[in-house]
Amino acid sequence: MRRIALCTMLPALALLGACAQQPRANADALTPQQQELLAKHLGNKTAGTPVSCISQGISNDMIRVNDYILLYRVSSKLVYRNDLPGGCPGLARNDDVMVTQQLTGRPCSGDIIRLVDRTSGIGGGSCVLGKFTPYRTTD
Repeated sequence: MRRIALCTMLPALALLGACAQQPRANADALTPQQQELLAKHLGNKTAGTPVSCISQGISNDMIRVNDYILLYRVSSKLVYRNDLPGGCPGLARNDDVMVTQQLTGRPCSGDIIRLVDRTSGIGGGSCVLGKFTPYRTTD
């Protein structure tokens, strides 16, 4: 029985592998509006060393740039950028509610985000958070 169960799982595992190998979006793939949004929030700031987790209260002000980039705005002087390793199809539409499964009680790399349709409640895609890069104003 175990052999049959493993064999039936192989096609599903192959599909998951194919999804994980999708190319990442880069800055060149951003629309002019997305580039403007990044410039507005990060343009006058300097990137710091990426961290694995940020404080809980920070997650209240998230900005969806595209399907690969989330910004966590702390203040006008500090914004964290999170590059989602595999992307999150549909995130940029900003129509769905983001439900985050936090393992530590605060946003950390490896946490899972699920998109849920705000009208029907039907779940959409899911994605994983990457590291958080702080961008600070240097005044």
